[in-house]
Amino acid sequence: MSILVDKNTRLLVQGITGKSGASHTKLCMEYGTHVVAGVTPGRGGEVFEGKVPVFDTSHEARQQTGCNATMIFVPPAGAADSILEAVDAGIELVICITEGIPVLDMMKVKAAMAKSKSRLIGPNCPGIITPGACKIGIMPGYIHKEGKVGVVSRSGTLTYEAVWQLSSRGHGQSTCVGIGGDPINGTSHLDVVKMFNDDPGTEAFIMIGEIGGTAEEEAAEWIGKNCKKPVAAFIAGATAPPGRRMGHAGAIVSGGKGTAQGKIEAIQAAGIEVASTPADMADALIRRMAR
Repeated sequence: MSILVDKNTRLLVQGITGKSGASHTKLCMEYGTHVVAGVTPGRGGEVFEGKVPVFDTSHEARQQTGCNATMIFVPPAGAADSILEAVDAGIELVICITEGIPVLDMMKVKAAMAKSKSRLIGPNCPGIITPGACKIGIMPGYIHKEGKVGVVSRSGTLTYEAVWQLSSRGHGQSTCVGIGGDPINGTSHLDVVKMFNDDPGTEAFIMIGEIGGTAEEEAAEWIGKNCKKPVAAFIAGATAPPGRRMGHAGAIVSGGKGTAQGKIEAIQAAGIEVASTPADMADALIRRMAR
C-alpha cells in the first residue's frame, strides 16, 4: 500500500519542454512513472521523447489523457497560475517543484484551493515517491527501497538522508512526501501524518521538520492522541539565531515562536523519538520500533 501516488497514477508535466522539466521528466519516466502528457503554451502538438503528447493547456491534457496528477516546473512568475489552471481542470493531485513563488501569489492559490477537491504538494518541494511504483519529483530514485516506513519532510536534502539511512539498514519506504519549505504550502505535516496513520501499508514513519511555524507541534499533538504506530522525528535549525531566515523561506523564528527547542519539547511530550542529529534519523525510528 501507499499514499497519494501508485502505479495507476497518470502524470501531466507542466513545463515539460523547459530544461529542468525535460530532464526530470525523463528521470521519472525511466523510473517507471506513467507520464501521459505535457503542457507548454504555444507548443501544443509536439511529442516529448517520441511518446508523450504536449498540449497548450492543462484542460486539453486532462480531457485527452485523463491525467490525475501534475508536476509543475514553471518559473516562479507563472507557477501560481499553473497551479490554478491544473486545479480548474480538475486534476486531483498537484505537485509544484518551483521555488521562489511570491507569497501573495500563494495566498491567492491557498484561498482558491480551499474550494476545490484538488490537493497541492509544495511549492518548493522535492515531490513524492512510492518506491517501485511512481516517482514524481526531483529525488534520486536509486536510494529508495520498497517497504513499510513513511517519510514526511519540509527538507528535500534531509529526506534523501533519512531514506538512504533507512534503505541501508534494510527498511524500505511506503511513500516519501516532501511538503516543501515555504511559509504557505498546500499540504501540512499533519495532513500526511493522518494519511500514514490510515495506510495499512505504512507501519512506522519519520517526520522531519525545521524552525518556523507551528506545523510540527500540531502534528505531534495529533500523533500523541491518535497514532499508535512508531514515529521518530528530527527538527533542523537548533543553532539558528532568532529573526534570521535559514535556507527555506518558512524557516524563520519570529516573536518567540517556531524555535527548534519548542518543537522538540512538543514532539517528545507526544511520545515521539527525537533524533539528536541528521545522522541519527533512521536509528531513532529503529529504537522506537524496538520498544
